[in-house]
Amino acid sequence: MIRTDEQPATRPERRPTGRSVLMCRPEYFTVVYRINPWMNPAQPTDTGRALAQWQVLYDTYVGLGYDVQLIEPIDGLPDMVYAANGGFVIDGIAYGARFTHPERQAEGPAYVRWFREAGFDVRVPAEINEGEGDFLLVGDTILAGTGFRSDSRSHEELAAIFGREVVTLRLVNPSFYHLDTAVAVLDDTPGREHIAYLPSAFDEASVAVLQARFPDAVIVNEADAAVLGLNSFSDGYNVVIASRARDFERQLLDHGYHPIGVDLSELLLGGGGVKCATLELRR
Repeated sequence: MIRTDEQPATRPERRPTGRSVLMCRPEYFTVVYRINPWMNPAQPTDTGRALAQWQVLYDTYVGLGYDVQLIEPIDGLPDMVYAANGGFVIDGIAYGARFTHPERQAEGPAYVRWFREAGFDVRVPAEINEGEGDFLLVGDTILAGTGFRSDSRSHEELAAIFGREVVTLRLVNPSFYHLDTAVAVLDDTPGREHIAYLPSAFDEASVAVLQARFPDAVIVNEADAAVLGLNSFSDGYNVVIASRARDFERQLLDHGYHPIGVDLSELLLGGGGVKCATLELRR
C-alpha cells in the first residue's frame, strides 16, 4: 500500500545545482480554443494578470541564480508561454517538438529556430512529441509519457538521438495529459534520483514501474495535483511549486527541500503551471 505520510528515516543533504532555462513571456496568452480539460474559452482570461504572475516566476529564477533565456512570443500562438513543450535538450542537443493539435503546431518550428540561433545541435522530429512536457530526465534515464500527446514512437526516436534508457509511462487521466503534470523531478543527480508523482494519473503497469524505480518517491495527494502542484521545477534543493499545493510543500520540507510557492493561477486556465513555463537547457 502506498503511504503519503511517511517521512525519510534520515533527511539527506540537498544541494542546489546551477540551471539554465528557456521561458516565453505570455504577451498573447488567452484561451480561445479547448485542447485540454483545463481550458474553457467561455471563461475570461486576463493577459495582464498572466504577465504579472509569470514575471514573479521569472524573477524567482533570476533570484536563484539561474541563467534565464527568453524566446520572443508570437501573436496568434497563445500557448507559446508553455515553453517546456517546445523541445527537449540534453548535452547541447535539442530534439524539437511536433505538436498533436493544429492550434499549437506552429510553435514547433519557432522553438527549433531559437535552438539553432542559440547554437544547439538541433534534431527535427519525425514523430509527434511535445518536448519536456512528456520527457523528464532523471539521473541517466529519460522518463517518457504517452497516452494523450506524445506518440510512443517518439520514445524510440528519443533513445536513438540521446543514447539513453527511455522508460515509457502511460497517462490515463485527461486532466494530466502531459507527464510533467503528474511527475515532478526533485533531484536528477545520478545516484540521488528522487521524484514525486500522482499514481492515479497512470495505468497499473506504469505505477508498478515507478514504485520499483523510485521506492522513496513523494506521493502527492489529489488536491495538490489538481492545482498542478506536481508541475514544478527543482534544482535539487529549491523547488518552485504552485503556492496552493500546501501538503506537497509540507512533504518537500520533510524531505529536506526548500519549496518556493508561486501563483500561476491565470496560466492554469490554459492547463499549465511552473514546469510548463520552463524548458531546461542542458548544454
